[in-house]
Amino acid sequence: MSVRIKICGVVDPDDARAAVDAGAGLIGLNFVPGSPRCVDLKTAEAIADAVDGQIERVAVFQDAPLEDVNRVLRRVDFERVQFHGNESEEDCEEVDLPVIKALRGADVEAADVYPGTLLLLDNPTEGSGRGKAWNWADAAVLIESGHDVILAGGLDPTNVVDALTAVGDVLPWGVDVATGIERDAHRKDPAKLAAFIAAVRTAESAD
Repeated sequence: MSVRIKICGVVDPDDARAAVDAGAGLIGLNFVPGSPRCVDLKTAEAIADAVDGQIERVAVFQDAPLEDVNRVLRRVDFERVQFHGNESEEDCEEVDLPVIKALRGADVEAADVYPGTLLLLDNPTEGSGRGKAWNWADAAVLIESGHDVILAGGLDPTNVVDALTAVGDVLPWGVDVATGIERDAHRKDPAKLAAFIAAVRTAESAD
């Protein structure tokens, strides 16, 4: 199965459409207060409606109260929820949608806390959407042990092939990119987006 490609931090409906056109599998909408890519509910509705039925839509939260999560999910249609903070296994089970749980690096002990949960592995010291690269090869231990993993943290069109090669013979469930394909005002650059996806497919064909 192909590596899924998640375009995170989408702030405009046109960028969501560009992700669909380029062949991405998921988009992430950020609801973390203070984040430069945080969207309000009106914008989130417009983005989600623009690609309804064409791509998986992921709502991204960080240590948000459950009532805030549910308020968003009642208003906007999503296929998944991503928790990017210190949420517990019980917190993940409180929502009715499939969950992506972000971890700092390839933390085996933390991964075992969330059995059966799709894990997003970000930079172990500078995660939370900062776009900082790390030693992606560390993810191999989780992938080889059977965890479904999304590789994240500092990926861009120039290094995603190296990152996928570094994890070994078994490719991750997916990859996640935001900063690495952006232009001004956190808008996605269509050319960089297309180049990123092409690079992932190149890595797959070489595997």
